[in-house]
Order: sequence, then structure tokens, then C-alpha cells
Amino acid sequence: MRYNERELLSLARQPAEKAAEILMRVPKKGSVLKKRLVKLVVNFLFYFRTDEAEPIGALLLEHCRITKEEENVFSISFIEEPERKYCFECDSEEQCQEWIEALKRASYEFMRRSLIFYRNEIQKMTGKDPLEQYGISEEARFQLGARRQ
Repeated sequence: MRYNERELLSLARQPAEKAAEILMRVPKKGSVLKKRLVKLVVNFLFYFRTDEAEPIGALLLEHCRITKEEENVFSISFIEEPERKYCFECDSEEQCQEWIEALKRASYEFMRRSLIFYRNEIQKMTGKDPLEQYGISEEARFQLGARRQ
């Protein structure tokens, strides 16, 4: 997937849903844990050197697996390359669990499923489709069986 570098930098400067300095290891041979500022903005996880304002990398949190590895360690791997893992070591198990939950909620697919769930709940309670007023109730992306490609 291609991204405009200026747009990514602009997004990286937006307020974060979650941010912290934690240890991180990228999936390169010989890579070691390094302290990084990690910042979650929408469905991107940006990582920075702790003394720099621009990110050195970004992970798009789509089609990925977030796994708790140890008490205070979690990893992110992508479905296309499950053997490549980005590892993160937190200060505590509680911090680790908070990151895992925030990252799982960040994906477009999670937001889409939540929208469909609440849409159906509102429809059961009121008898009306809440998306109808916006003219988007029939769009495939808002249907339960629809899959985004």
C-alpha cells in the first residue's frame, strides 16, 4: 500500500489515542530491544526515536495479529508475513494489556463490526435504521456479510 509521506507526517503529529515510551524490537535479523516513543493514531502505530520529532516507522493496524507473548510483552504480526514480528516490552502487565486492547480496537474492521452491531441494536429498539437518514443504509460496507478488500 502506498502513502503520501506528508500526509503520514501530518497524521503522526495528531493527538494520540495512546502513547508511551516502551521497548521495541523490529523483525530484522540481529535486532535488539530499543526504547521508542510509540504512538497510536487512528489505525496507525507510529514509532519514534525518543529524541526525535519525526517517526522512523509506522504500522498500519489492518490484517494483523496482536498477541500477548509474556507477562509484559506483546507482538504485532501481519497475516501476509506471520513470521515477521514486531515485539514490544511494557513496564508492567497492566500497561501491556492496555496496549493490546487499544491496538485491537484501532482497526477499521473492528470499527465496522461495532457500527454494524450498534446499528442493529438501535434498529431493534426503535424499528428504524439509524443510517437511513444519511442515505448510506444500503451500502455494502455497512452490511453484516460484507467484506472490504
